[in-house]
Amino acid sequence: MNVLHIDSSIMGSDSITRDLSAAIVARIQAIHPDTQVQYRDLANDEVRHLSGSIAAGFRQTGISDFPAATLLEHQLSETLVTEFLASDVLIIGAPMYNFSVSSQLKAWLDRIAQVGRTFKYTEHGPVGLAGGKRVIVVSARGGFYADGPFQKMDFQESYLKAFFGFLGITDIEFVRAEGASKGEQSRDKGVALARSAIPDAVARLSAAAL
Repeated sequence: MNVLHIDSSIMGSDSITRDLSAAIVARIQAIHPDTQVQYRDLANDEVRHLSGSIAAGFRQTGISDFPAATLLEHQLSETLVTEFLASDVLIIGAPMYNFSVSSQLKAWLDRIAQVGRTFKYTEHGPVGLAGGKRVIVVSARGGFYADGPFQKMDFQESYLKAFFGFLGITDIEFVRAEGASKGEQSRDKGVALARSAIPDAVARLSAAAL
């Protein structure tokens, strides 16, 4: 099993998603010792946001003259999409920032959305080319968005579902810690609930891998 482990929190050792995503990967490795893990830390090793010249490495932009630094970005885009396509499972630490994903994670997503590699256009509309993968997202939020009056402001999980669905991936599960900014007791409760969901999430992953 090839696992691509992505972290995108800017909070370092205080990060909920980093702790929980590492726990998921460790449990997978304990059950499947032959698991191969590729790790990317998008906060400490940032992927640059798209520009016209960077996007020209995998899109038609009308730009054709590139300095050496931009050619290195084209190589990185190829590396990122190759890692993604080689994975069977993605474990993604995705905290909610301002109702959506971190800009670091968005930059990575923009690099792997490549026509002809992860999706294609047809006469019937776009078709995802990356189906068959499983995604487990560790989602941490300061408030409570899964239910209640703030649910409509959750553009984090809905965006990730839509994005991966566009690439053909429909098997996506969320391990969710809510209430992180509502005091220590609320934070601890949210983390405990998320941690208690890990065994079942990995069990479903293991069953699918058989």
